[in-house]
Amino acid sequence: MFSASDLRKGLKIEVDGTPYVITEYNFMKPGKGQAIYTCRIKNMIDGSTQVKQYRSNDKVDKPELIEKKLVYSYKDADDYVFMDENFEQIHLSENVLGDQRYFLKEEIEVDVLFHNGQPIGIELPIFVERRIEFTEPGAKGNTATNVMKPATVEGGYELQVPLFVNEGDMIRIDTRTGEYAERVR
Repeated sequence: MFSASDLRKGLKIEVDGTPYVITEYNFMKPGKGQAIYTCRIKNMIDGSTQVKQYRSNDKVDKPELIEKKLVYSYKDADDYVFMDENFEQIHLSENVLGDQRYFLKEEIEVDVLFHNGQPIGIELPIFVERRIEFTEPGAKGNTATNVMKPATVEGGYELQVPLFVNEGDMIRIDTRTGEYAERVR
């Protein structure tokens, strides 16, 4: 259980049995009365946001979150199958993974977040390397600005890459933003 004075950006709290993470935090002390803590919170299950206000004597629940290291094994119809250190299989659906499913590759180790025994999200390594499957050839000499072009990497993910990147090149992708980071030699 947290008190309102413990609240800060990035803290995970529970509201009405649902886990939330604080994305914005503001403290206000009026001339009279109690301090007010205004927080923008994001639902960790469906991604919706809302604004909540707490008084200085309010209590906030702490969610029961467990993080497990799992290894991605394979895709089975609509589910993605992960395995823990005891070789127990855990199935995650596409709506839990979101766009992060495009960055999964066999044997990649991920952190899976569980709330009350149910998986609610994954955390990938910050960078993953993927091969460009399709992109248009770049025009020579167009280097005055950061000109980007669309590309598709293995797994079907589409992103913008610089003109000098060609089909067959390996690139590094930032999994937090889904954007091109650099070409791998």
